[in-house]
Amino acid sequence: MTIGHNIYSRLKGEKFIWLVMLILPIFSALVVYSATGGLAHLSRGGNTEYYFFKHLSILAFGFLLVVIFYKMHYMTFAKISGLLLVLAIMGLLFTLFFGVEINGARRWLRLPLIDITFQTSDFAKVALVIYLAAQLSLNRECLKDLKTALFPVLIPVFAVCGLIAPADLSTAAMLFTTCFIMMFIGQMNLKILGSMVLIGALLASVLLVWGAYFPELVRSDTWASRLSSFFVGGGDLYQVEQAKIAIAEGGLIGLGPGNSIQRNFLPSPYSDFIYAIVVEEYGVIGGLSILFAFMLLFIRSVALVTNSPKAFGAIVAIGLSISLTMQALLNMAVSVNLLPVTGLTLPLISMGGTSVLFACIAIGIILSVGRHVLEKSSENMLHKTEIAYENTD
Repeated sequence: MTIGHNIYSRLKGEKFIWLVMLILPIFSALVVYSATGGLAHLSRGGNTEYYFFKHLSILAFGFLLVVIFYKMHYMTFAKISGLLLVLAIMGLLFTLFFGVEINGARRWLRLPLIDITFQTSDFAKVALVIYLAAQLSLNRECLKDLKTALFPVLIPVFAVCGLIAPADLSTAAMLFTTCFIMMFIGQMNLKILGSMVLIGALLASVLLVWGAYFPELVRSDTWASRLSSFFVGGGDLYQVEQAKIAIAEGGLIGLGPGNSIQRNFLPSPYSDFIYAIVVEEYGVIGGLSILFAFMLLFIRSVALVTNSPKAFGAIVAIGLSISLTMQALLNMAVSVNLLPVTGLTLPLISMGGTSVLFACIAIGIILSVGRHVLEKSSENMLHKTEIAYENTD
């Protein structure tokens, strides 16, 4: 009781977001252990513990990152936002031309010496949100018209999203939407927002045409195939059908931990379609619990917007929470066949390295904002108490 109370008292800031950080990794560890059985038999000689302990170590390191970034002052990221953007663009450029191709997509860099892959778009998502939050809060001139917004805001957004799009259109579209919402919240001129949408649509059209000539760089055929299968029917619907079977088998309370059947038939049951395995094993109750956790993360992050003493803290918290929540909702929507297949993972649930770690970094920054909001509120309350005490004298 004393240990739990001490831990609770030390977690300053948003207690509900800390609760989300406890719930989601527990779900992740259990479901990944179940979903990687087939993969373990194919590549690890049946050693089912290998992927479990590997994923557990990533989750543990991710939690350490949450604590580290939570302890940092969030304004530190505003100061280095330009450097983060430059590193993100350089990484994306290098990945576009020299990245490792996995499952027909060139999204990863192989790091020398340690021989692990690094998905640069995960870093770019966090970097662009931080950069945009800094510009919207610290450079108010960029909000006025298209001319003042072009170089500090629009070009960086189009550059990052444009470099991600050839190999991962869904991530680029999600990040573009996140930036649009952040700019709207930051009170960007509506004419600029309208121009942003038009320019974005034009660049997407150019990218589609470019894909016809450079299919090795732009996956336009894959996009067209997925959209056609969803809206028209036909094509390869195997993934969607297996996911629907898994969800139907789950019912209200599920088949129980480790009892998934569709993990043996569903491609990537531990990443893109892990939500279907969650519902199969834990039922509608488990699926709704995951949904509720992400909505709680978003709602509590929105609360920081009204309480944050600095505009940067408010905008970066809402931007990062929108990015995480939107990705989660898109992943769930694909699993229940509400959207075409996207390839987006479920943050903090799907097995992965950089996706888990940068999601943890994002939550750490949100928690840092929450911690300083609480400290500022405490200072204001103390100040009001002192004034009231002096008045009674």
